[in-house]
Amino acid sequence: MKINREWHEKHRIPEKATFEQRAKWHLEHQKNCQCRPIPAKLTEEMKAKGMI
Repeated sequence: MKINREWHEKHRIPEKATFEQRAKWHLEHQKNCQCRPIPAKLTEEMKAKGMI
């Protein structure tokens, strides 16, 4: 899994991010980098809320 260092440098996840901020960041991350999957617990919450 290759990291998109440029994307990571420009798109830091906010400190103490809300659920919505975390979900949005991880969805964008998945589109632009894919160096790691969305955490399982977050994926479950996103599915439960109909986000994915």
